Amino acid sequence: MQEEHKDRDTTHFGYETVDWADKQERVADVFHSVASKYDLMNDVMSGGVHRIWKRFTIELAAVSIGQRVLDLAGGTGDLASRFARQVGDSGQVVLSDINDSMLMEGRSRLIDEGLAGNLEYVQANAEALPFPDNHFDCITIAFGLRNVTDKNAALREMYRILKPSGRLLVLEFSKPVVPGLGKLYDFYSFSLLPKLGKWIANDEQSYRYLAESIRMHPDQDTLKHMVLEAGFDHCDVYNLTGGIVALHRAFKF
Repeated sequence: MQEEHKDRDTTHFGYETVDWADKQERVADVFHSVASKYDLMNDVMSGGVHRIWKRFTIELAAVSIGQRVLDLAGGTGDLASRFARQVGDSGQVVLSDINDSMLMEGRSRLIDEGLAGNLEYVQANAEALPFPDNHFDCITIAFGLRNVTDKNAALREMYRILKPSGRLLVLEFSKPVVPGLGKLYDFYSFSLLPKLGKWIANDEQSYRYLAESIRMHPDQDTLKHMVLEAGFDHCDVYNLTGGIVALHRAFKF
């Protein structure tokens, strides 16, 4: 079980200890490197199952016509695409990512899909979001929270900009809960995943970091506690694929 680093001078970058101020730049380098192959690698790494995880997230988000949605660390925009159709012309979807390479990939993809009128694109750091208080009906962050340096600060920011009765959905890799699954998952993550990164994206090191970052991310119970500490009034946890992934859905009442 991992918790936020107590020493604000250093933090973790995968299994490596780095200066607190350096992590953001190093994570940025990873995603600049993988942006063009990000969607392809997601399909290969998960055998397409990531689409089921995201579909479940969209269903539980329960977005409706006219609502305002933030897809944070939204990358190539697969959630934002669905939300833009659900909120309609009277709603708004903001696709936000700290990484400009990822954001450009997402913007190009959504434009190619013919989506424009109710979509905005904002490059932003989750720890200091450029939005007013009580602004969004729903916030999603899928496979992005583990890369944030100060997760507690980011969760507080998400709480701040949600409207009362709003909901947050955090989809992230987590800790397997099925006996024996953890060992198989470790073998896949550290033996096969970097090789896939090398063969497909020509980038073994970035995918080694991604595997390590998953192991350093807080487990289900720890993250639930962090969400509640950030101010949220209620948080449900849904284990997916044996706990390899978990969805935390929290409410601001």
